[in-house]
Amino acid sequence: MTVRVATDVGGTFTDLVYIDKGNVKAVKSDTTPPNFEQGVVNSAIKADINLSDVDFFAHGSTVVINAITERKGVKTGLITTKGFRDVLEIARGNTPDIFNNTYKKPNPFVERHLRLEIKERLDYKGNVITPVDLSNLQSLVDYFKSQDVQAIGICFLHAYLNPEHEIKTIAALKSLWPEVNVIASHEISAEWREYERTSTTVLSAYVLPPAQQYLDKLKSKLRTYGLKNDPFIMQSNGGIATLQSARDNPITLVESGPVGGILGAAAYGAVIGDGNIMALDIGGTTAKCSLIHNGKTRITTEYVLEKTAKKAGYPIKTPVIDIVEIGNGGGSIAWIDAANSLHVGPQSAGSTPGPVAYGRGGTAPTTTDANLITGRINSENFAGGEIHPDLSAVEASFLTLANKLNVEAMDVAHGVLDIANSNMVNALKLISVNRGYDPRDFSLMAFGGGGALHATALGRELNARKVIIPPFAGVFSAWGMLMIDLRRDYIQTHRFSLSEQSKAEVISAFDGVISKANLDYKNDGMSQDKVKHELYVDARYSGQEHTVKIHVPDTELDEHDFIEALSDRFHQTHEQEYTFRLNDSKIEVVNIHLVAFGILDKAELEKLPKSKTASADDALIGTRWVDFDNKTRLTTSIFDREKLMPGMKFKGPAIIEESTTTTVVLPDNRVEVDDFGGLHIYLRD
Repeated sequence: MTVRVATDVGGTFTDLVYIDKGNVKAVKSDTTPPNFEQGVVNSAIKADINLSDVDFFAHGSTVVINAITERKGVKTGLITTKGFRDVLEIARGNTPDIFNNTYKKPNPFVERHLRLEIKERLDYKGNVITPVDLSNLQSLVDYFKSQDVQAIGICFLHAYLNPEHEIKTIAALKSLWPEVNVIASHEISAEWREYERTSTTVLSAYVLPPAQQYLDKLKSKLRTYGLKNDPFIMQSNGGIATLQSARDNPITLVESGPVGGILGAAAYGAVIGDGNIMALDIGGTTAKCSLIHNGKTRITTEYVLEKTAKKAGYPIKTPVIDIVEIGNGGGSIAWIDAANSLHVGPQSAGSTPGPVAYGRGGTAPTTTDANLITGRINSENFAGGEIHPDLSAVEASFLTLANKLNVEAMDVAHGVLDIANSNMVNALKLISVNRGYDPRDFSLMAFGGGGALHATALGRELNARKVIIPPFAGVFSAWGMLMIDLRRDYIQTHRFSLSEQSKAEVISAFDGVISKANLDYKNDGMSQDKVKHELYVDARYSGQEHTVKIHVPDTELDEHDFIEALSDRFHQTHEQEYTFRLNDSKIEVVNIHLVAFGILDKAELEKLPKSKTASADDALIGTRWVDFDNKTRLTTSIFDREKLMPGMKFKGPAIIEESTTTTVVLPDNRVEVDDFGGLHIYLRD
């Protein structure tokens, strides 16, 4: 007997989805910081899984992003080209808060006295101007040791074109100090922009020890409980990697947890024939969203961590699915500021103490508490029946805020939901309207523990085509990991004018990275017939600063048609993102981008038995009062999702309950169940 398992460690819960004899099942258990691997094992024990029977184990975690945001990395040093130690301090001049005369740039993760220099220099083509001089490396090592540095990043100017000097420095450094953690920029990124590469290198070194320790502890713990093979690790680029690959470069895991759900949304969309999706994941701490257009997710290397309207944040130049994340989840705390205004988040109650309803000592009301007090969440089946909510404490917490605002407690609860929804709508507009896409052309697919609670209100506000709640919505990020392949992204700065290149020259630019990708997968034990390639270029109009990414057309096209198709795709994409095109301007390619997939055997979704009738009465388990807004308290039908069969239809108001989440169907909504048990909610008749 074999079992396929995927786990996702979130800020509040650790989700586990497994497939046993063709049956898909899921459980949730509490996340266990700082020993996150224990929560993974706890979820396996809860599911009664014998890990010795598991032949595929995928894992996503927030350990890397948490180490950065909570400043729990290690003391880090930087070795860079002489004259460039202040690149991190100089950063960029495009500050977000442009009218703030007291604006301060983010503090670098490496203080100036730990940014040391070595004499070396390459020109902009990668040619050696000054050979690397390692004569003072011993003194640098002695200084780092005296400062208790535990990790070192190496970033030399133009090393993305020629890593020779970085390679020599790493070898010499390891010979002088074998136990130090060290990583160089060429191991992370082959793109230009010295500040972004330096920032990425420093953050990579900063999280290297804690991430490697976590992955080693996870491997050891799972091995102790019987897992024979190393787990695969979810990456930020939308693919999974071997544990060793993730261990070598853990910054690729910066958004490891959330992207599983985004890829799951794309996979489920492909199954049901819907390629245009706004994917929304609402967990206990945050809400994340991403756009899927024509079945494809958007990949960016311009990811910026901790960026806000007033903070520039920290760039990480590694491929990441383009995600917008905000501090609004089920555990987001409601609070009142000095001006007597109500806010929700970004502070979160997490799993400990958690929402007030958990009865673990929390006193500040959260979004989950608001959904509970309004009747949207069933108090008799809270957290799958594992928690008996303290309703009196929940009411008291809202009354405390209500007294300050001179309103009723229920008004505050509705205000919390309205504010949370408003924050999420703004995030969804960032991935749609702000990118030139009309939400009316997209379905909103919601998942995570809180996604189905808010989806219909958000879809109505955005005029989305419909709302889709997929199967296993409460643990969908883990489910998504069972549906994807190994993936590696190879991005290399390679500048040339498109109009001056032939088809053969464009394709030949990819030869080196294709060979490297094939070799990397061969070293993983994967046969060549299991490796698939997708080719992209990052291009811009001559004279511009930034680029757009375009898919390279079919290489079987003839010379003229190939270049014309590539140019047309660029003009269309540029107009989509920036609202204009310059048909007579030269097009400059800046980067080549190879996506190499290692195709894995994946679980196939099987159609469920059809209902004999369109009526959903067999799934109806009762009614209860639900407050849908401040003026509408309605008797509402309650359905058991496990009993909803394909072909069933019904209208709101309704609440659909399952063990890991709850779906709210508004009074004017219409619901249909698809062949796989997914809920399609049409927002208006």
